[in-house]
Amino acid sequence: MTREDWLKQLTDKLRPVFAGAGHSLPEKIRTSCGFPSKGGLATKQRRIGEAWSDAASEDQTFETFVSPMVSDALEVAAIQVHELCHCAAGVECKHRKPFPACAKAVGLEGKMTATIAGDDLKSTLQIFIDEIGPYPHAKLVHSSNPKKQGTRMLKVVCPECEYTVRTTRKWLDVGVPTCPCGELMKAELPDDDEDGDDNSG
Repeated sequence: MTREDWLKQLTDKLRPVFAGAGHSLPEKIRTSCGFPSKGGLATKQRRIGEAWSDAASEDQTFETFVSPMVSDALEVAAIQVHELCHCAAGVECKHRKPFPACAKAVGLEGKMTATIAGDDLKSTLQIFIDEIGPYPHAKLVHSSNPKKQGTRMLKVVCPECEYTVRTTRKWLDVGVPTCPCGELMKAELPDDDEDGDDNSG
């Protein structure tokens, strides 16, 4: 089973839930695991789902996306419910009326831009998950601010007086410095940098 198969089965199971709450889902809905068009990698207010209107589709189909940075089946299901509410209420209304009425009717709670499943909806979703099986996805982990590796400083020592300085490989490639005592200094390279050459000049 693919992620899309899983999400489609969930959507099909959710159709009676929406209909029972008085908010029918459109017939044509495609759903995928994919990054939202913006904010999918943001460190603050990261978007974890998105819905597109059928007006944006060449074959007039609504599209929903659940971020690949989410792998917990219950959380994925709750995100999908939120996106399906957009499809039912009209994507163009965003989180304004009638979206809140639809979201609350099917069991979503909290701030409308970041809803969570209420207890009753959680129970329903868990039943569906048990029937469908595990969500076939491993979470993508990404940092938008990866720690940059610092410049590697290499030790350079005078063989005569042991005067010591540190510099980068870039400047050692230009030439090894001369000690204030007048002696040519020698670089102490790590094992993985040593290639048999004598860096003393």
